[in-house]
Amino acid sequence: MTMSNSAESLNEDKPLISGNNNHVVRRVVKVTLLFMGIAVLAFVIHNNANPFASFLPTSYYFHPPPAPPPFSAASASSSSSEVGDLMLDGVLKNASMKDRTVILTTLNDAWAEPNSVLDLFLHSFRIGNQTQWLLNHLVIICLDDKAYARCLASHPHCYDLRSRGDNFTNEAFFMTPNYLKMMWTRIDLLASILQMGYNFVFTDADVMWFRDPFQRFHSNADFQIACDRYVGNPDDVNNLPNGGFTYVISNNRTIPFYKFWYKSREDYKGMHDQDVFNKIKSHPFIKKIGIRMKFLDTAYFGGFCEPSKDLNLVCTMHANCCIGQPNKVHDLKILLEDWIKFTSLPATTRASSPSSWTVPDYCR
Repeated sequence: MTMSNSAESLNEDKPLISGNNNHVVRRVVKVTLLFMGIAVLAFVIHNNANPFASFLPTSYYFHPPPAPPPFSAASASSSSSEVGDLMLDGVLKNASMKDRTVILTTLNDAWAEPNSVLDLFLHSFRIGNQTQWLLNHLVIICLDDKAYARCLASHPHCYDLRSRGDNFTNEAFFMTPNYLKMMWTRIDLLASILQMGYNFVFTDADVMWFRDPFQRFHSNADFQIACDRYVGNPDDVNNLPNGGFTYVISNNRTIPFYKFWYKSREDYKGMHDQDVFNKIKSHPFIKKIGIRMKFLDTAYFGGFCEPSKDLNLVCTMHANCCIGQPNKVHDLKILLEDWIKFTSLPATTRASSPSSWTVPDYCR
């Protein structure tokens, strides 16, 4: 057999690719194609931030969320104020009387110190004649973090004014910019409280409470205010008022009145709320809205400017006409001692011999 014949014979006896070999080849091709596909995909992923974009219809493209708008102090302030008002409403509800009346005071760090104004203020309610129950309806509006912490440790109804975006730390000395800002913030806050539908008695924390004042308020008034000097007639606008003690009913006369009062600060720049009130109390707008205004007699609502003369009648006493916390604290302690001495006398002695105060002393 020749070589060529042998090769032909071999080719005739065994095909070049058998059935089994056919199957192997197909598997090799599939694996090769798979690896090629993976390589292509890896290349696409490496070079495309959105690797599936070319495979998805446009409606499926991923759209990142829009960037937030630039910070706006006005919008932040508005949002903060809304949150603060919700928190305030919760505190007011818990403290409110059945007719939606609350008692309000403000407190900052300086007056919150132990054995200072806050302690004397709360103590006056406890030793007053049937005044302790009124503490259940007292809301302390705190102007800074230390005042808020002290309030939480001393009283159940505390509101943190910082939730509205305001913060006042340290003693605000009379007529300084911080003092003026604090006074006008107070007027703005009281306007909001009226708009929420709450009546209020606002009292400075240096007002001592000895009797229930609701027995002495005028029944036919929307707005009532204490006086530094009282001329003898509750309707006389010549009375010299003091904004540290007011009783206000929420209605369609007092709400615009407080808004007008707050806005009037722009017309009398550099003046505090009490002096601006004196400027606007006879304004045509006041007459137009028909607010019924009364000035409170110092016989019942006295102060160091004009002390009440008979302890049988007094409801509150204010450390007005006095500058400086140490002077106020000194004289308020004497005031409380005078009251304790008076109430320790036999009832017949108290009734027959009107007693008066031994203050002011440092506040003279």
